[in-house]
Amino acid sequence: MIEPAESFDDMLAHVCHILPFALVFALPVALVGGLVLYWLRRGSLATTMTVLALIPVLATLAGVLGISGFMFTPTLTTMLLVCLIVALVTAPAAIVLGRAIARRSVWEREARERERAAEAARRDLVAWISHDLRSPLAGIRAMAEALADGIVSDPGEVADYAQRISGETTRLSGMVGDLFELSRITAGALRLTMSAVPLREVISEALAGQTPIAEQKKVRLLADAESWPVVAGSDPELARIVRNLVSNAIRHTPPDGTVAIRVGIDGDSAVLAVDDGCGGIPEDEIGRVFEVAFRGTQARTPDRSGGTGGGLGLAIAKGLVEAHRGRIGVRNHGPGCRFEIRLPLAAR
Repeated sequence: MIEPAESFDDMLAHVCHILPFALVFALPVALVGGLVLYWLRRGSLATTMTVLALIPVLATLAGVLGISGFMFTPTLTTMLLVCLIVALVTAPAAIVLGRAIARRSVWEREARERERAAEAARRDLVAWISHDLRSPLAGIRAMAEALADGIVSDPGEVADYAQRISGETTRLSGMVGDLFELSRITAGALRLTMSAVPLREVISEALAGQTPIAEQKKVRLLADAESWPVVAGSDPELARIVRNLVSNAIRHTPPDGTVAIRVGIDGDSAVLAVDDGCGGIPEDEIGRVFEVAFRGTQARTPDRSGGTGGGLGLAIAKGLVEAHRGRIGVRNHGPGCRFEIRLPLAAR
């Protein structure tokens, strides 16, 4: 026992005498703790933090017991009580801190993954823009130069070139509009004015706008409803969802095919399904149809009309459906595939 009145040299001599015994008893505890930590390296962070907090307490306890020769004097009993109190305080604290750090680590990892996914999406979008906008611009430039240089002078050919330039301009305008809408969705700048919207009116408006395109391609449009529900949503955005789905279905349905819209109610949700005749989507691609600029492979019937889409319609539809707190999905169905959306019914 080191006395307070001892000289520094006597205290140093006592320390040199005690140190080997303390190391002999404390080091094995520390080594065992290290092995336990290695064994728990793939376990939860809270468990690792608890073990890490208990190792020095147990090592101190083992060293004190070894130096005392396991003679339970009042001083040793007090020391053991202090170690027990410290363990009772540090263990719960380590568990709480470990869980907090684990939650933060998971959040940071998910944030990094979201950032990497967003960066990859931005790169894909830039690549899509550089590819898809270049084609119509090059066509417009070539036709404009032909008209300006007098290469095309026949009135019929001039009218044809003017019509084709107008078509390419309309296509470019649609792409720019899609990009603007998608940027609003991804940036969280979309603000919906919610109200009770009858789906009958939304679908009628969408079909009226798409009927000329379907007739030109000789595709039949059908609408079948068990009942016409009223949903909680924003009228313009709901019309955009239906229009995008129907336009996509017409684009990928061959001539003499059928695009059918089916409406019903399931519990507290309105169900709207759009069936097409695309020939089906490969299983390895069906999970990617809502990705930006994804068009699929030749497994889907190609569009022969020249009105190739920009690959943003389904991504926009998905964003708008989720903004309405709804769900959208796709599966192969019959001669093609079925896009199905579920929207919350309006409160009565």
